[in-house]
Amino acid sequence: MANWTIKLGADELNDVMNDAFPGPNRIQLVKEVSPGRVRLSSPFNPNMLRPGGLISGQVLMSVADTVGYVIVMAHVGPELMAVTSNLTMNFLRGCKPGEIQATGELLSLGRRNAVCDVRIWTESPERIAAQATVTYARALPAAA
Repeated sequence: MANWTIKLGADELNDVMNDAFPGPNRIQLVKEVSPGRVRLSSPFNPNMLRPGGLISGQVLMSVADTVGYVIVMAHVGPELMAVTSNLTMNFLRGCKPGEIQATGELLSLGRRNAVCDVRIWTESPERIAAQATVTYARALPAAA
């Protein structure tokens, strides 16, 4: 495994995210950062439910995308122009109502791309509701 270095901690990431995405719609909160890993949570809101009483796939995809974004910034600093280039989601079971928990593990961090594995659950980490592989294209440095 690579020897990752943290550039931004949980509080700094939350500040960056609140500044970049102000308003009431930002509900995810970075809880922990360690080399190569982040943990994020999102409080439950009944608006997250789809017919059938489960948390909707679009909410879970948003959480996975946010994990990808913050794991990049945790390791390279506030690189706000990084963009999602690929997100592959596997829905493993219905996600029951509750606080959404997600962990991200950095798989690769290059000059142009970063790839991470994301696991999402509400019941327990042993009952993963969804898994995603997220690739972020990093911003190219400004021309000199």
